[in-house]
Amino acid sequence: MYSMKETCQLVNMSYQTLKFYCNEGLIPNVKRDRNNYRIFDDNDINWIKSLYCLKNCGMSIKEMKNYLDLCLQGESTIPIRKEILKHKQEELLKEKEKIQSSIDFIDWKQHFYDDVLSGKTKYYSNLIKS
Repeated sequence: MYSMKETCQLVNMSYQTLKFYCNEGLIPNVKRDRNNYRIFDDNDINWIKSLYCLKNCGMSIKEMKNYLDLCLQGESTIPIRKEILKHKQEELLKEKEKIQSSIDFIDWKQHFYDDVLSGKTKYYSNLIKS
């Protein structure tokens, strides 16, 4: 069993976030020790890591609660969960393309500047009339 502090270290999450997730009911069946402190087992750790990923995928707390409810209903909800994840994956892939396009522009601009500074290319600007 792991304390809140140990769990935070294991899942790379702040204490406040973990406490918030607990208070929001996103971590079902939270156990308590004899001093009434929250404690977590390996299954909890794995679920919390999943929550962290879902949050990074852009899921809202409401969406995460819906996903949790579906998980708690068991195997019969797998098709719905797959659709939810597919939709999030599509959104992430669009965002990845947008980010890659920005990275490509920066790479191009850096090479252009290097070429200008080395004398390989004459400087030009779309903002300055020659």
